[in-house]
Amino acid sequence: MLSVLKNLWFRDPKESPVYINDIAIRIRAGILLFVPIYMSFTLYDAVFVSHWVVDGNTAVDSGDMDWDYNIIYSVEAIKKSYDYTVQTWVLFYALFEMLAGMFVWSARLSPAILLATLLAKNTKPVWKPIVPKRFAWGIGATFISICLVFFNPDVFANWVNTLAGSTLLPTTVNYMSPWIPLTLVWICLGFMWMETVLGFCVGCKVYSLLVKLGVFKEECEACNNIDWDEIARKNQERLAAQK
Repeated sequence: MLSVLKNLWFRDPKESPVYINDIAIRIRAGILLFVPIYMSFTLYDAVFVSHWVVDGNTAVDSGDMDWDYNIIYSVEAIKKSYDYTVQTWVLFYALFEMLAGMFVWSARLSPAILLATLLAKNTKPVWKPIVPKRFAWGIGATFISICLVFFNPDVFANWVNTLAGSTLLPTTVNYMSPWIPLTLVWICLGFMWMETVLGFCVGCKVYSLLVKLGVFKEECEACNNIDWDEIARKNQERLAAQK
């Protein structure tokens, strides 16, 4: 337990480059999987479900029929108003988690990292470099930021207009198509599912490709599973045999 609290999911917080336990990463991705699932239901309701609410008690038969012999009713209907306060806070927490995992000092503030490390402490660790993971989490943070703009268009528009000193974005309508966050949420859900279930990090593969293309100069180490404890044990056995 003390080791978990001291090192979290890092092999050694002071080493360079930094390595983290991929088992804990996958567990954390599973914990955070609830965020895109919750947001997908929210966006489904916002995009595909009718915004009109009809009270069946107010539907009155008008006595007329249309050309297809359907009965015409007169109704009293209201339009739903959406409050995305809860969704906004959930997205802010998810954004915090994406950013917190990028650095040793901020990782200590993450409840999901602590919980994932505790759940993985009895499993043999799989050490992987943190740099490709940072890139993957950066993609996730970008997706989340775009969704935050969709749910709070007036706030973002006011910020932009204030900085620009002019009205660049409207503050009374949502200028972002709902298909943008809906698509991003499903992509995020797929990425996190592959990380959790298959151990396949799409962001890491993209990072590796960009390194090969020369976009990033830092060498992208292949995710490895070097058993340092086993190497140390064999070295001790060899030294003992020599004596």
